[in-house]
Amino acid sequence: MAGGTLIGFDFGPRKIGVAIGQSITATAAPLTTLRSHDDRPDWQRIEALIREWQPEAAVVGLPYNMDDTETAIAPLARRFARQIQGRFGLPVHLVDERLTTLEARQILGRKATSREVVDAMAAKLLLETWLSERH
Repeated sequence: MAGGTLIGFDFGPRKIGVAIGQSITATAAPLTTLRSHDDRPDWQRIEALIREWQPEAAVVGLPYNMDDTETAIAPLARRFARQIQGRFGLPVHLVDERLTTLEARQILGRKATSREVVDAMAAKLLLETWLSERH
């Protein structure tokens, strides 16, 4: 993945934070937060983002508890990752997303007026985590 674009997802059952990153610089930026409809991801918006940004791969946050066990929504995040791979033919990488939401709130401070902003920032942080582990 030399210099390729990556898309990152902070998966949640109701909202999914999205970020975009570059493997050459190992940096990412928050993009948007998508709301799920009837417990289903907004596949039309996800498809539009993938078409627009043409990522080489996707990174999906896998939620863990502090004791290294997966959270109750981890199976849903794994399913989402499989769906991204199946629908769009992208390689998908899972990354431990523990504490990214807390860190996003700390970074944003007073700017963290909405959960959507926090979710997109959390997606940025988990994508940068994955990128820095490979750099």
